[in-house]
Amino acid sequence: MLDPDSLLALLARHHIAAETYDHPPLRTVAESKALRGTLPGVQTKNLFLRDGKKRYFLLTVAEDAPVNLKALREPLGARGSLSFAAPEALYELLGVLPGSVSLLALANDEARLVNFAIDRTLLRAEAIGCHPLTNTRTTVLAPEALKAFLKLTGHLAQEIDVPPPPAAAQS
Repeated sequence: MLDPDSLLALLARHHIAAETYDHPPLRTVAESKALRGTLPGVQTKNLFLRDGKKRYFLLTVAEDAPVNLKALREPLGARGSLSFAAPEALYELLGVLPGSVSLLALANDEARLVNFAIDRTLLRAEAIGCHPLTNTRTTVLAPEALKAFLKLTGHLAQEIDVPPPPAAAQS
């Protein structure tokens, strides 16, 4: 399993442009907004999910995007209900703890057991911010750099339109 410095070295070794910023630990989107200062790009939140057939999914969306787990079943191709995966599975498959979930953790999924999905709107941003395996740093990548990273790890990005929550939940 890679640690944060090894991950950043991997990006540099493969000429994947990334800029990394240090900050206090950020465990939630609310903490992130309050403590991180002004970072370039769209910041993300990541959901590590499991379906009824024990298949794992990592979903990356913009930090403010509301997410309706029930409505994600079809776009993700999940079988059975979706739920948050156990922290033990998160660590075993991606090598990170809750609070540090990131698309960059796919570097630790050498067996490619995690299905990766990203909200299509993120790929239209100039830059995307994510944790480099620790919640004390944020690494900012252009969409092209993100795609190069995914190619390097052997993961395909399932680009989806994240369904909005039911109208009653939005008010």
